[in-house]
Order: sequence, then C-alpha cells, then structure tokens
Amino acid sequence: MDDAVVSAQLGRPLRAPVEVVARCPLGLPVAVAVPPLLDDGTPFPTRYWLSCPAARARVGRLEAAGGVKAMDRRIRNDPPFAEAVARADRRYALQRDALLPPEAIHHPVGGVGGGTGGVKCLHAHYADHAAGNDNPIGALVAPWVEPLDCTIPCVDGEVINPAWSEPR
Repeated sequence: MDDAVVSAQLGRPLRAPVEVVARCPLGLPVAVAVPPLLDDGTPFPTRYWLSCPAARARVGRLEAAGGVKAMDRRIRNDPPFAEAVARADRRYALQRDALLPPEAIHHPVGGVGGGTGGVKCLHAHYADHAAGNDNPIGALVAPWVEPLDCTIPCVDGEVINPAWSEPR
C-alpha cells in the first residue's frame, strides 16, 4: 500500500520498492528509504527520498530562493559546520553502500543525494533528517518545512486528492 501512495505522491511509478521512514500527522509518507540499486540494477545514490508534496514544495521554494548556495557558503565559511556536513555525508554513504550486495561493482557516488564537494539538493538533506539521521543541513531546512500541517490527505487511494492543496 505504501508504494502505491508514494507513487501517487511523486506522480510516477516507483523504480524500486521503498520503505517509509517518516510519516506526517495524517499517517502518510513524508520520506522513504530507497535501495542503492534500482530494480533494473541501476545504482541510485539517494538513500532517502522526500515524497510528501507539501514538504517538496516548501523545500523547492527554499532552493529557488538560493538555499543551496547559502548552505555552500556556510560550509565554506564555518569550519565546524563543514565538518558536521562531511560527517553526515560519510555516514550517509556508509549506510547506503552497506546495503549493496557483495558482488555489486561499487562506484563511489558521494554523500547525501550523491553529492560530492558541495550541497546538491536540500530535498535529500531534509529527507535524511526526517528519517532520523544527524544531518545539519536537513536540521536547518526543517523549520522552513515543518510543521506538516495538512488538514486533508494529499493522496486519496492511489491518486493525488483533488481537494488537497498545500496549507502554506
């Protein structure tokens, strides 16, 4: 059932089964864990994916307002923050790569969301944070996203609920 809801939230079929790692107050998926290899064997660097339409819209507005560049600037100018982000990237990569089968050919794909040497995507950082992981960028993004205060579900059955609209 969760796969069908996530597929509806994303507006496309899933390329691999997912595991819900965070839910909204209405019980719907917010973030999901994606396997490091998709069903067709394609490597997938993003371990945690943001599925909630309201959260995606809010993070998208933050990115459009220069959020990625702001985080990259902070990494350059705040050494303790930079080290915390580097620790999150290493942990993320280790978690993802530990799920690869031993016979898989491993190609380094970076840290959070596959990023190497900078912030690639605030969505991935927030999804990692929502999954309960220590992610300093996701923690900074969280106040722009939360609370997830929808009053009606974004999904009705296996389609986006036509009565739903983002509450902000």
